[in-house]
Amino acid sequence: MKLRVVHALKGGRGVLMILSAVLLAANVAAEELADQAALCETCHLENGQNTDTGVPIVHGQEYYYLYLQLKDFKAGRRANPIMNGIVQDLDKEQMKALATYFAGHSWPRTGYRASDVIDGKAKAGLSAGQCVQCHLGGYEGSGAVPRLAGQHPTYLERTMLEFKDKTRQNAPDKSSLLRTYQEEDIAAMAEYLGGL
Repeated sequence: MKLRVVHALKGGRGVLMILSAVLLAANVAAEELADQAALCETCHLENGQNTDTGVPIVHGQEYYYLYLQLKDFKAGRRANPIMNGIVQDLDKEQMKALATYFAGHSWPRTGYRASDVIDGKAKAGLSAGQCVQCHLGGYEGSGAVPRLAGQHPTYLERTMLEFKDKTRQNAPDKSSLLRTYQEEDIAAMAEYLGGL
């Protein structure tokens, strides 16, 4: 599945122009994909500079991870009133096309700097053998495992707390790991990861 996009400037604002979309298995029309992506970008801003840091950066995130999250929102395995409503009308091919679109972008730099790098790094080191096994040494993620490095700390902290208290149930292994952490340790890790 391939997608080629070009960004053109119009009136000082980036406007997405889909030049060609070769979505062999997906069969999603370029115009339809552009409309769906534009809806997503109302909250998940393209440059990652969300004023609401509780909204995750998705541009440049791992394709398979994005696709799985869309599936989980649709199936109710992951709860968010906005996302659950948005994905209900999407079919499998549309979800794959959106995951391809967002994964095809570069990861934006937010410029965030952690206030206590040493403490956060130490807290992340508590599970050194476990976190980096999946998220890799630089926490850049791979495949179905999301990138954590440079993600909004507010979003990371909330997500880890949701795994800890099992309100987010689409990754039981993370719940098992994070329930062993104190809330202040989770906050320190989120701060550290956000600054990478």
